[in-house]
Amino acid sequence: MSKLPLHLLPDTATELADGSVAIGGVPLLELASRYGTPVFVYDEQHLRNRCREAVDSFGANRVVYATKAFLCRAMARLVHEEGLMLDVATSGELFVALSAGVPADRCVLHGNNKSLEELRYAITAGVHHINVDSFDELDRLEALSAEGLATPKVALRITPGVEAHTHEFIATGQDDSKFGFNLGNGDALRAVSRAQRSAAVELIGLHCHIGSNVFAASSFARAAEVMAGFAAPFDLPELTLGGGLGVAYVAGEEAPPIAEWARVLLDACRSLGVRSAVNVEPGRSIVAGAAVTLYTVGTVKDIPGVRTYVAVDGGMSDNPRPIMYGSGYEAFLPRALQAERNRRVRLVGKHCESGDVLINDAQVPEDLHVGDVLATPVTGAYGYSMSSNYNMVTRPPVVFVRNGESRLVVRRQVLEDLVTLDLD
Repeated sequence: MSKLPLHLLPDTATELADGSVAIGGVPLLELASRYGTPVFVYDEQHLRNRCREAVDSFGANRVVYATKAFLCRAMARLVHEEGLMLDVATSGELFVALSAGVPADRCVLHGNNKSLEELRYAITAGVHHINVDSFDELDRLEALSAEGLATPKVALRITPGVEAHTHEFIATGQDDSKFGFNLGNGDALRAVSRAQRSAAVELIGLHCHIGSNVFAASSFARAAEVMAGFAAPFDLPELTLGGGLGVAYVAGEEAPPIAEWARVLLDACRSLGVRSAVNVEPGRSIVAGAAVTLYTVGTVKDIPGVRTYVAVDGGMSDNPRPIMYGSGYEAFLPRALQAERNRRVRLVGKHCESGDVLINDAQVPEDLHVGDVLATPVTGAYGYSMSSNYNMVTRPPVVFVRNGESRLVVRRQVLEDLVTLDLD
């Protein structure tokens, strides 16, 4: 069997003299003791490293962080400090960014079904631009213009017909998609013509997004080829080639680094004669590998001839990706980083669902026992942001670690939080 692949750990992960592991100079077992479990632990230096790599690769003001991957005020401030803009898809995401002190003109509004109220909020706040997704949205923007609101800058989201090799639920660039103006059926051209004629918007660019967790840089190059051909006659100042660069989650997976992604994408644009400024939208590749989730083992149930179940104090409420996408993860014991993982178990959560499975076939050390702290790496994206209160479980806290210090950036919910919205 195998030891944990160390490249799955955050940048500053180190093995201590006793075989345990620290991140950001802080032992994980110490963090579990101090903050309880489950808990999300983010390596702040890792976050900053990925932000800087993206800015160095694509240029200042050309990287738009997809906040859906992970957002809290501390994260919003961090990416803003590192020179990234913020992609917000709802009024809620915009509100969090603004409450963190991020200027509105560093935010871009996304979303396939923006309400009149969301559009009004974004325009009044002064977002950098709005990525328009439908003809209905253009109707709403024209209605707001009639109210006397400022004329917003907009880009049109185009569905380029490019199939990204990723899970169907997070593929967005194919013709059969709820997102954007379809290129193949002529909607994209009609949208450009309408936006150019409309006094309600200022058309500054075109946008596409082919999917999330895309491993093949060539998929982005193909999208660049399609979009460059469509955009050429309009000579707009900006072209956004969105889609999340993938990350490795389990042993045997490899994903290109951000710098390689940039070389492929920008080389393709240069060869195609693209004159527009090229923007990108990394989210997962900034945050996924920065975090680990710490749990406590509560039950080890061996069913002879069937399997062994190991249940932890979290589950689908803090990481729904395995049940939604069949996503794979690894597991390790922070007390013994380099331990051989010779025991196969099904790692499950505490929820009242047989499908509450974190890792279907997990490799763990032979001596794993009740009370152990167990960790899953690469949980920085779409864990906390998709977490829920199912079974009225309180949502975990988020801790940032750096230079030997930890700080709580999102507190753990308490039971009283579960009834704050109840009226009776």
